[in-house]
Amino acid sequence: MADIKHYRNSIQEIIRRYAEERPLPKNVESQLVFDTERDHYQLVNAGWDNDRWIYGCVLHMDIKDGKVWIQYNGTEVEIADDLVKAGIPEENIVIGFHSPYKRKFTKFAAG
Repeated sequence: MADIKHYRNSIQEIIRRYAEERPLPKNVESQLVFDTERDHYQLVNAGWDNDRWIYGCVLHMDIKDGKVWIQYNGTEVEIADDLVKAGIPEENIVIGFHSPYKRKFTKFAAG
């Protein structure tokens, strides 16, 4: 359970840091969505840029079966590398948006 607490804290810190570092239009908000009971974590942008509505998921990570699943990464940052730097072993990180077939060719967990 200690590992899961570390994973939760690391994911939240990475998402917070990324939300703070990214410049957004004045009326667009970064929303941190942390469901710590079911282990779903997202960064979502929502708001208006002049007369254009902006809405979308930027990052989405889950913890399933003791592993961190990167479900979506809409950034230019390798979030998996940030997770490793935070002390999460590569074998406990799944690149969920890669097909199961491709996962076995990475240094990360297949699932």
